[in-house]
Amino acid sequence: MNSDAVGAKSKGLPIGVRRMIAYIVLVLISFLCLFWFYVLLVNATRTNSQIQGGFSAVFGTNFVTNWKNLIGGTLPVVRGMVNSLVIAASSAVLCVYFSTMTAYAIHVYEFKLKRYIYTFILAVMMIPTQVTALGFIKLVGRMKLYNNFIPLIVPAIAAPVTFFYMKQYMDSALPLALVEAARIDGAGEFRTFNTIVLPLMKPSIAVQAIFTFVASWNNYFTPALILNKDKVKTLPILIAQLRSADFLKFDMGQVYMMIAFSIFPVIIVYLILSKYIVGGVAVGSVKG
Repeated sequence: MNSDAVGAKSKGLPIGVRRMIAYIVLVLISFLCLFWFYVLLVNATRTNSQIQGGFSAVFGTNFVTNWKNLIGGTLPVVRGMVNSLVIAASSAVLCVYFSTMTAYAIHVYEFKLKRYIYTFILAVMMIPTQVTALGFIKLVGRMKLYNNFIPLIVPAIAAPVTFFYMKQYMDSALPLALVEAARIDGAGEFRTFNTIVLPLMKPSIAVQAIFTFVASWNNYFTPALILNKDKVKTLPILIAQLRSADFLKFDMGQVYMMIAFSIFPVIIVYLILSKYIVGGVAVGSVKG
């Protein structure tokens, strides 16, 4: 049976049946996504020996003990949470603001080499972080910025992926006539950008803020190369240290508790900004 026949058959299904199929698929996908969070929470309430014994769908009674052992241990968990929040939040703000500003310049202004600059920025997207890591670490060493948050925050300004998304969103949601009207009314470029463009870009800014925050929050590779002192380490580094503990101190209950502890800020940020995701992705993915 060819695709046309299948399409004709599917179009012939009643609306109620199609809606039921869609709901079933959505329920299955939701279950698969949320099941692993449930397993994480269950294991955070169990002892190391219970976890080693295999999977259980029943919550344990060791939640408070795991929490006390985690907080009372040698790792600065709360300080690591604060460090991760500072780095992730600062990176998200700088990334979305300056990426939007760059996209605005490419979208609105006409100048020589505009096409080549746009192509160059997209080409930078193809370079993996690992390729530039050695040179970046040498630069950090020369600037004496080891155990400092600056090398983890400032580079977020240059985010080609975020720039590309913002540019695509502007093509469909920011008419040049609006910018020209603001200029005619006497508004300066920065005032036009901050008071007119940014509010229009709010859905895309929220989406990219979530993505940037989560990426920075979960980043292990670069912070592990720069942050060596315990007081400046982020949660991913502390989780890796907890997992690599020797056999006598290794406790999977603490590991799961720390992972559960580390995902709550991400969930909170997502819940605050999630109402913009659907609208931002839908509009930003369609070029006007």
